[in-house]
Amino acid sequence: MRDFSKDHRWLSINTATVRAQWSLDRIIEECARREIRAISPWRDQVAAVGIDKISGLLRDTGIELSGYCRGGMFPASTAEGRQLALDDNRRAVDEAITLNATCLVLVVGGLPGALQGKPEHKDIAAARNDVRDGIAATLEYARQANMPLAIEPLHPMYAGDRACVNTMEQALDLCDLLDPQRSGALGVALDVYHVWWDPKLEAQIYRAGKERLLAFHVCDWMIPTRDLLNDRGMMGDGIIDIPQIRRWAEQAGYAGYSEVEIFSAENWWKRDAGEVLDTCIERHQSAV
Repeated sequence: MRDFSKDHRWLSINTATVRAQWSLDRIIEECARREIRAISPWRDQVAAVGIDKISGLLRDTGIELSGYCRGGMFPASTAEGRQLALDDNRRAVDEAITLNATCLVLVVGGLPGALQGKPEHKDIAAARNDVRDGIAATLEYARQANMPLAIEPLHPMYAGDRACVNTMEQALDLCDLLDPQRSGALGVALDVYHVWWDPKLEAQIYRAGKERLLAFHVCDWMIPTRDLLNDRGMMGDGIIDIPQIRRWAEQAGYAGYSEVEIFSAENWWKRDAGEVLDTCIERHQSAV
């Protein structure tokens, strides 16, 4: 396993981690000052500043993208809704290409309307069929542009609204179905927050292998967790054995960035953003 204790060469910052404090251009500048070499920005943050400006800042600072957040949200109860989702995913692919991202992360979606508080049906099997078909169509477009897609399985507590793909096994079944050649065009984003609990995790990481492990996200699971979305912990503050999961990933062939992604409305989003980044650097060296 790589030794992270002496530097932060392989640290990436998912820009949600300090989104409450800083705009994306400021985040890029502050990461560059700290010699953080990679980020993973969100589409709304890019849009707020402008993709041309962000592209220029990335070029000027030399900062890479460990991923781009996010595509997905495929399920819909009408053909028109499904087409709108496909159109939006094509735009996400185009943006990821413009920013030279290593992959486009897919948060696939749950029951149509549930994220807005009004589920339009209860058929999760139908939602999963929409996900399969949506990824297949998006993959065809993304493959032509050489932009890998990374399915991110989310914790089962999000199955209804954010993602009906909830385990590495489910995600890899989709990869095997849609990309049986293991071409590198389709893989997974392994986020420890979502999969740490899975008794099949080690085996599924090895199943994924180098071709399928496209991104590795870190934070921690707090006990108690006060909010199911916005109470993620800083690495080392919770109960996830992050080094063990990273060891499995690296033994399976992963050699990319460890991307810190923390949603924390009552803690880290209330702190000085410079302190947050400095803590990410320290915990990357001591707890990842």
